[in-house]
Amino acid sequence: MAISLTIPPTKSASAGLRREREYEREHERQREEFMRPPQRKVQKKAAPVRRQREKVSLGTLCGFMALAAMVALMIMCRAQLTEISAQVVSVQKEISALEDEHVALLTRYEKTFDLTTIKEAAAAAGMAKPSASQVYYIDLSEPDSVVVYQQKSQNVLSRVLTSLGNGVCAVVEYFK
Repeated sequence: MAISLTIPPTKSASAGLRREREYEREHERQREEFMRPPQRKVQKKAAPVRRQREKVSLGTLCGFMALAAMVALMIMCRAQLTEISAQVVSVQKEISALEDEHVALLTRYEKTFDLTTIKEAAAAAGMAKPSASQVYYIDLSEPDSVVVYQQKSQNVLSRVLTSLGNGVCAVVEYFK
């Protein structure tokens, strides 16, 4: 029978064995990786990422509101300008028509004072030129004069009554 005795390794010998075993394992693993064909990594499709809503600043919001208000005002002003332009064109047409009417009336007015028209109208009415016996001449070479006659002086009572009557008449005329 053979007896085998194993001598327990010392600490330094056991540490060396351990390092050797680790080295062999690491070497074996690297060799397996080298020999193995490379595997493609299958990537899982990532679920769509929802972006979080970004908050709009108050200044931006006010700016867009002011811009919208200015655009609305610009459109309203343009509509008013178009309406006023249409009114101006209408008034210009009316002025043109009135100027034409003015010319026609002025022509008619001038015809009324035309001597030939007046002679024709007088002849149509049966008028004729006066004869020499119908013409009278007045001599105005003497200076003009006026004679004023005074009325009888009225008593105080009649003057007061006349003044009151005139005052009442004036009040009645005012309110008519």
